[in-house]
Amino acid sequence: MSELFDVVDEHDHVLRQESRTEVHRQRLLHRAVHVLVFNSRGEVYLQRRSATKDTYPNRWTTSCSGHVDAGEDYDTAVVRELVEELGIKIHGVSELKKLLKHDPCRETGWEFIWIYTLTTDAPPAPDPGEISEGRWASLAELDDLMAREPKEFTPSFILVWKLWLEKNK
Repeated sequence: MSELFDVVDEHDHVLRQESRTEVHRQRLLHRAVHVLVFNSRGEVYLQRRSATKDTYPNRWTTSCSGHVDAGEDYDTAVVRELVEELGIKIHGVSELKKLLKHDPCRETGWEFIWIYTLTTDAPPAPDPGEISEGRWASLAELDDLMAREPKEFTPSFILVWKLWLEKNK
């Protein structure tokens, strides 16, 4: 059975529900969450999308990201996605820092996104169906890798990272 997403208008108000397939095929506006997970050393966790992903397979992306399901809110989705993708359980959204909301664009796949950050030393346990590998990177390592091999990253990650840098440098 296909996942159902809320289709939203340009103000992020729910219009109706559609299948994941139709939302992506028609480029309908919908919702997603992104989390940048940092450890106490200030390194960020990167995940490489699995080869079976329908968009940007085998590219590095945010520590955790995922769609907001139909009837779900952003805060509920982010807690769920952390468990599903990385095996990281938190006691609620209050453990996260809510960075900012960004409007739909090509880079986000026509998604309204909320960007969160989490600082934890809990070891990620990536879901192999979603993630082919994961690694911690220092900010300098990440900047160097992005400069040398930008096509190794998803457009959404490049945008999210730029927005994080603007807020934190």
